[in-house]
Amino acid sequence: MSECTATPAAVAATETTQTAAWPAVVSLSLGVFALVTAEFLPASLLTPMARDLAVSDGLAGQAVTATAVVGAVAGPGIVVGTSRFDRRLILWGLTALLLVSNALAAAAPNLPVMLLARILLGISLGGFWAMSAALAMRLVPLPLMPRAMAIVFTGVSLATVCAAPVGAWIGDRWGWRAAFVIADAVAVVALLAQLATVPRLPPTDKATLGTFLLLLRRPRVRAGLIIVVLVVSAHFAAFTYVRPFLEQIPHMSVDTISVVLLAFGIGGFFGNLAGGILAERSERTAVASASGLISATALVLVLLGVSTGISGTATALWGFAFGALPVGAQTWITRAAPDHAESAGGLLLTAFQVAIASGAVFGGLLVEGFGARGPIAYCAVAAALACLGALAQARRPVFA
Repeated sequence: MSECTATPAAVAATETTQTAAWPAVVSLSLGVFALVTAEFLPASLLTPMARDLAVSDGLAGQAVTATAVVGAVAGPGIVVGTSRFDRRLILWGLTALLLVSNALAAAAPNLPVMLLARILLGISLGGFWAMSAALAMRLVPLPLMPRAMAIVFTGVSLATVCAAPVGAWIGDRWGWRAAFVIADAVAVVALLAQLATVPRLPPTDKATLGTFLLLLRRPRVRAGLIIVVLVVSAHFAAFTYVRPFLEQIPHMSVDTISVVLLAFGIGGFFGNLAGGILAERSERTAVASASGLISATALVLVLLGVSTGISGTATALWGFAFGALPVGAQTWITRAAPDHAESAGGLLLTAFQVAIASGAVFGGLLVEGFGARGPIAYCAVAAALACLGALAQARRPVFA
């Protein structure tokens, strides 16, 4: 397959002939809300799940691991394996798979069935994230794509804020299985909305494994992926161990930590909206701004984190900064490869998953070697490097 680079004239021609399908974009946001809610539920239900399934907490936690590992592989695999099919049908199929996953989880009599349910969720989640930016690009004119992605990521933000506390509340009153039943009801609403609003989307990107290699030869794609890996690994190296930091440095109580983490989630919701607005003007500036603010808040935590008020405020701003990052990153990769948007989305998904896993592992090593401040300090340095890299890219012409 020969490389096809979208020119400004070609993009402009597309922009003038496309009408925005906002109801379909909202249905994507409902879908991602249902997906991320299902992904996060085990974190708040782990103890009763483990007890009911007669396994240890550690084994029950593999329900989360299975989803993440499968999602990293499933994204690119679905892009390649389904490239000849109408994207609307694939979207419906992925949401239907979510329904099956939640139903299996709610009825799971043992751990193997629960792991099967979570593997199906990983396939659905990976496929959706690989396709999401490409779908948004086809549902609205290209200049409005960051706004569309901000709407889609609103579902992520709401799920991040609501899924764990609401899941714990439901599990406490009606049992952990009821939480998955209610999550399934949300998925039904999302599927009905998608059936009603998403238009036919014939395949345009005949992806192969060679397509991924082709994209990696593009400087803008390669730079974007490197920057994403750097800043996301920095974030997860620190955030995975934020509770020990808040317990040991400002000596917060569990209740206070819960409030601070809720503020982190709320900050992420508003950061997502701000990231969409900024990415419409310049996706590279959006990534640079988010990375720079993550670095600044981490530095404040390292230097002034003994203060409960400063730590709480910095953590909320950290949530705002990280909430703005995914919209900018998705827009960056999609604009760098508009002719292979789904394949680019698959690469970005894999980059995120690799960064999450490596960041958490490296953060653990830093905690063991340097204490609670170690991963936070690394986050400040690595995110600053990502900011500088994004600023350097921002000076390049848009289509370079």
